[in-house]
Amino acid sequence: MTRPALIGDIGGTNARLALVTPGAVDPHDIQSLPCADYDGPVAAIRDYLTRVGAVGDDAPREACLAFACPVHGERVTMTNNHWDFTRTEVQQALDLRLFKIINDFMAQALGVPHVVADQLVSVQAGEAAPHAARLVIGPGTGLGVAGVFPGRHAWIPLPTEGGHVTFAPTDEREQNLLRHFRNRYGRISVERLLCGQGLLDLYLAHCSLKGAPPRYATPAEVTEAAGSGDGVARDTLLRFLKILGDVSGDAALTLGARGGVYLCGGILPRLLDWLPESRFLEAFAAKGRMSAYTGNIPVQVVTAPWTGLLGAAEALHNEEVE
Repeated sequence: MTRPALIGDIGGTNARLALVTPGAVDPHDIQSLPCADYDGPVAAIRDYLTRVGAVGDDAPREACLAFACPVHGERVTMTNNHWDFTRTEVQQALDLRLFKIINDFMAQALGVPHVVADQLVSVQAGEAAPHAARLVIGPGTGLGVAGVFPGRHAWIPLPTEGGHVTFAPTDEREQNLLRHFRNRYGRISVERLLCGQGLLDLYLAHCSLKGAPPRYATPAEVTEAAGSGDGVARDTLLRFLKILGDVSGDAALTLGARGGVYLCGGILPRLLDWLPESRFLEAFAAKGRMSAYTGNIPVQVVTAPWTGLLGAAEALHNEEVE
């Protein structure tokens, strides 16, 4: 009997773990465990394997885990939780003959080609070029930006730090927002605005510019208020999506993403009804002489809940991923 492989997508709050049959990408026995309950990945994985009965002769000997932090060296230090470990200690503790660690947004990018059609919501139809790069972009805790390219034998990930490019205002409102944020932070990256905290900061900036007292203290409260008719919250949410359109269009030009743009992460699936009302598509396509180029790129929102696990499964035996 073939042993399953272990895959994981581990963020600041939860460790999403699953098993996958070697050669496949469809995860099974998916569980989400709170990172705070464990002192590190070994304890969490051992508990998970016990829960699903993958122990002893059925224990995995191969694993690929995606982490929401830099993963370039031997030591991995999580950005938003207390886990701090080395690759070697995890591999030895779990008796793994193959062990890969990748960044969580690389996992998102590698997972996108495996998302089924009914978990993609079209924002712009366009026409995908078959042998071109695809852009994967998504606001969450930060702004993830990556690419994926169809190689001859496997998907080739194109990791980037595109969330840290400089914010470029395109109208008077954004000029005022830039001045507001620059007074607070100095240089302003697009990630300052296009993330969960960025949505709240945008709301507070709108309140300041309009001379209105802030009424909400979390991104979720701002989103709910926008749907309930609060004018400042509504303006904030529509501006957030408009800026995302600007940035996504710029990134598509930079990457040459004629294979399509995929909007990922936990925020956008909750804003599907707002996208048609916003200026996202107008901003995405409004690239002067290159407007026809961006106007023909398919844009879709990924609603699949386990895209990172699909990417970890893809990366397991993908020779383009070290």
